[in-house]
Amino acid sequence: MTTVFLPYALRKYADGAEQVEITARTLGELIENLETTYPGVKRHLVVDGALKPGLSVIIGHTATRRGLLHKLEGDEEVHFIAAISGG
Repeated sequence: MTTVFLPYALRKYADGAEQVEITARTLGELIENLETTYPGVKRHLVVDGALKPGLSVIIGHTATRRGLLHKLEGDEEVHFIAAISGG
């Protein structure tokens, strides 16, 4: 199982949970499985079949460059990090 750490904005979909366990072979499948279990999450993560602009995904200790195609090993940690903007 992959441990997914949910940013604050997504916790409301998971009854306030900070982290959840999801089974998936790729990041895309993980997001689909998140959406099945916690409806409403996907629209915050994916747009037009790709990760939303300004969203970084850290898998283990490395930011993914493969996007939704990134393969998961099964016992990793996934963090969704939204870009912070402002002046």
